[in-house]
Amino acid sequence: MPGWLTPSRPLSIAHRGASAYAQENTLNAFALAADLGADMWEVDLHLTRDSQIVAFHDFVLTDGRAIGSLTYSDIRAAVRDDEAPLLSEIIALAQARNCGIYADIKAPEASVPVSEMLQTAGIERAILGAFDPGAINALRAADSPFPLAVLIPIGVDPFAASLGADIIHLCWEKMERPQDLLDDAFFARCRETGQKVVLWHEEDPARMADLRTKPVLGICSDRPELVNPIGFHIDLQIVCHRGANKIAPENTLSAAHACFAAGFSHVEIDVQITADKQLVVLHDPTLDRTTTGTGPVCDRTLAELRNLSAGAWFAPFYTGEPIPTLDDMLNLAKNYGRKLYIELKSAPAQLVWDRVVAHEMQDRVFFWSFVTQTLQDLRAISEQAHLMMRRQDFDSLEDAVSCLSPSLVEYTLDDDWSDFPELRRRGIPVMIAYSGDNSEVLKMIAEAGPDLVNLDQPFAFAEICREEGVSM
Repeated sequence: MPGWLTPSRPLSIAHRGASAYAQENTLNAFALAADLGADMWEVDLHLTRDSQIVAFHDFVLTDGRAIGSLTYSDIRAAVRDDEAPLLSEIIALAQARNCGIYADIKAPEASVPVSEMLQTAGIERAILGAFDPGAINALRAADSPFPLAVLIPIGVDPFAASLGADIIHLCWEKMERPQDLLDDAFFARCRETGQKVVLWHEEDPARMADLRTKPVLGICSDRPELVNPIGFHIDLQIVCHRGANKIAPENTLSAAHACFAAGFSHVEIDVQITADKQLVVLHDPTLDRTTTGTGPVCDRTLAELRNLSAGAWFAPFYTGEPIPTLDDMLNLAKNYGRKLYIELKSAPAQLVWDRVVAHEMQDRVFFWSFVTQTLQDLRAISEQAHLMMRRQDFDSLEDAVSCLSPSLVEYTLDDDWSDFPELRRRGIPVMIAYSGDNSEVLKMIAEAGPDLVNLDQPFAFAEICREEGVSM
């Protein structure tokens, strides 16, 4: 049995690619899944009338025409430029990105051609699956060398329906606690039949935390980074500047999801106040750069801001992405059990603190602001508030640690890092902030051993830590 079929932890199978962050079944979604640590890509495959294999989930186009009744040219003329890529294109990308392919074969007539194309390309890491037993029977009759999976819907006996298959793929994503059915007796039966298990696409962090401990081959997810969070394997805390702003639009829930799902400890957000005294997450004082609106944020009510897109500027996929409130971000961080770094822009200290307290997140948030008075207000409001001070704003380290009793001190590349031992002696954590992507600089930061890092490239930094064995 190939080694990849006996992984030490569940394989991360990106459901139609990283479909939480890009249009499903597109080359972009598959490439993004590789960036997020996916081991395999689940790909929905059809055979066209002119014998082309394309990736597309539905059996019909939006106009009702069946995929199998159309030529590839017909399909290309009817879909977006990035939709319905050829399997040959996906194979080439998988080989370049060192990812496996989990083929969800939609129609039996596509099964053998898919297997033959994968064999011709020399693909070794592939699983061929289908709901339709006819597809599995055709593959078995053709002596396909790849593991075969039967996709099992809710209410169907997985063992009766998967006779002869190598893998039971449970599609139980619509159940509240499906993991309760994955008990010792279930896996004992799997051992008896010699079958492995792949699980439905899961995006809930609490369920995933349970599922990843099960003895399964793999777990599908729209958020492939959630299956095996890379941040859990890094000792220092990684603060994601405005979220995963290279994957999703900055300061949005999608950008925060990507960080928290990957196991990073903090998301840095910027908070502004609206005309009706509500708190929203947006970096600029104006709407022009990152939304479909114009003018000052403080001139608009929350209701008006809710009608704007916070993601259309980034990619068409994010056209429906709203401007989040501070409450939205606090809820998300709490759901994942993670933390926030809140930079107060126009937001008043009292209003921000009140929301943090309402969510019982006082110990999971630290604060900073360019406005000194805002920091002074926070300290006057509560001795509990965790404030950050920037070393660059003070003539001496003593001045920095004497100002408002900071809970941590931030350093840039230009600051004197020889302060670190003294700060540690005082029990004050150190954070290094870097907004660039130079791999040598990221390696230098990792080797410096700060307690936290504030980065625009958290995934690249995590990979450097893994490769160098730094803080792992």
